[in-house]
Amino acid sequence: MNGITTWMEKHVVPIAGKIGSQKHLVALRDAFIGMLPATMAGALAAMLSAIIGTVPQAIQQLIQGTLPEDPDKIWTLVNTPILGDLYNIAGLINQGTLTVIGVIFAFSWGYNLSRAYGVNDLAGGIVAVSVLFAGLPNQMGKFTGALTDEAGMKSVEVMNSILGEQGLAAWKTMFSTGHLDAGAYFTILVMSTLAVVIYAKLMLADITIKMPDGVPPAVAKAFTAIIPSLAALFAATLIYYVIGQLTDDSVINLISQYIARPFQALSQNIVSVILVTISMSVLWFFGLHGPNVMAPALEGIWGPLQLENQALWMQIKTEGIRELIAQGATSASTAVDGQYVNLWVRVSWDAFAQFGGSGATFMLVVALLVFSKRKDYKMVGKLGLAPGAFNINEPILFGLPIVLNPIFIIPFTLAPLTTVIIGYVATMLHWVDPVVTAVPWVTPPIFNAFMATGFDWRAAVLAAFNLALTFFIWAPFVMAANKMEETEID
Repeated sequence: MNGITTWMEKHVVPIAGKIGSQKHLVALRDAFIGMLPATMAGALAAMLSAIIGTVPQAIQQLIQGTLPEDPDKIWTLVNTPILGDLYNIAGLINQGTLTVIGVIFAFSWGYNLSRAYGVNDLAGGIVAVSVLFAGLPNQMGKFTGALTDEAGMKSVEVMNSILGEQGLAAWKTMFSTGHLDAGAYFTILVMSTLAVVIYAKLMLADITIKMPDGVPPAVAKAFTAIIPSLAALFAATLIYYVIGQLTDDSVINLISQYIARPFQALSQNIVSVILVTISMSVLWFFGLHGPNVMAPALEGIWGPLQLENQALWMQIKTEGIRELIAQGATSASTAVDGQYVNLWVRVSWDAFAQFGGSGATFMLVVALLVFSKRKDYKMVGKLGLAPGAFNINEPILFGLPIVLNPIFIIPFTLAPLTTVIIGYVATMLHWVDPVVTAVPWVTPPIFNAFMATGFDWRAAVLAAFNLALTFFIWAPFVMAANKMEETEID
C-alpha cells in the first residue's frame, strides 16, 4: 500500500494538481459556480410547478391506480386562486433562466476566462455572448425561402395578413432561439472560447486604442477593448460564414451533431460514470478537492444533460417523461418527435450515491459514533454529524483524516462506487425515474433523491437502501481502525 501511495504521490498527484490549477479549467469551474443563482432559481421554479401541477396527479394515481379519462376529474391545483398564479410565475422564472441558460453560461464563461487572463472581464463576457448570437441558425430565412409552390405561397399570404404590413419579409433575418438553452454549451465552449482567447491575447499584446490621460477610467477601459473585441468577433463570424457556405449548415448544428452528441452518449455509459466516481475519491485521498477538479467534466458534460431534463420536465411533466422512457427515447439517437430523456445527469451522483458528500461519508459518521472506541474519532463524529446531514464533510475529511489514510480510502472509494452502480442500474432499468431537476446540494439524503426525480417515492426508497448499505461498507473499517489502535498501543 505504501508503495502504491508513494508512486501515486510522485506521478499522479502532480498531474492532478496541474489540472486543478489550470487557468482554463479553473475559469470553467468558476463559470458554472457563477451560474448557480440562475440554475437554482430555475430548479426551485420547476419544483414549485411540479408541486402544483404534478404532485396532486401522482397522489391520485397512487390511490386510484390510474388517472381518470375525463380531464375534469383529474386532480390539479393549477386552476385554483393564488396557486394557479404561482404556477404561471414559476413558468416565467423558467423562461428567464433555463430557457436562456446558454446565454447566461456564455457571459459567465467569457467573464471568468477573461479574468483568468487578467484582462477586461466584462468585455470578455460580452464577446462570448455576441459570438453565441452570431452563430444562431437563420431558420426563418430558410423557411420563407422554401415556400415557392402554390400551397406555400397561400401559406405566406395567410401569415402576411396576420403579421401585418411587413409580414414574413420582416422575419427573414430573424434567428432561431431554440439554441439558447443548455444545448448551446458545446458551441460556447468551442466558438466563444476561441473568440475570448483571441480578445485576451490582443489585449495582453496591447493592440488597443490609446486614450489620453484625462479620459475617465471607465471610458478608457471600454475603448481599450474595442479593437480586440472586434477582431475576436470577426474571426468567429468568419468561421461561421465559411463553414455555412461550405456545408449549408450552421456551426452550432455541426458541433451538436459531431461533438456534443458523442460526448453525451459516452456520458450515459456506466464505465464513464464509474471512472468519474473513482477519480473524485482518489483525488480527495491526496488532499485535492475531487468534485472541483472533476468539475469541467461533471458540469460541462452531465450538467447540460440535467438542464435538458429540467426544461423537458417543465414542459411535459412526470407522466410525459415516463411515456418517453417507455418509448425508448433515452438519448438523442432515439428521440421521439425530437424529445428524449437523459437517464444519468449531474445531480444523479448526489441523489443516489454521495450521501453526506464525497465518499458517502454520512454513514461513516454514524459508524464512528456506534463502533469507534477512539475518543478522537468519536469527537470528530460528533462534530461531523450535523454538517454531514447537509452534505458538508470537510470536518470528516480533514478531522480523521480521510486524506492520506490508507485504511479509510478503501470504503471512501467503495461506498460511492457501489451506490453509483446501484443507482445507475435502477435508473437504466426504469425502476426509478431519472433526475429531472436540480436541488440545493445541501438537501439531506433521501429528500434529495425524492425531490430531484420529480417526487418519485421509489427514488426515495432506493436512496434509503443505498444510504443503509454505505453503513455496512464503512462499519468494518471503523472496527478495523479500533484494532489498529490497540496494536499501536501494545
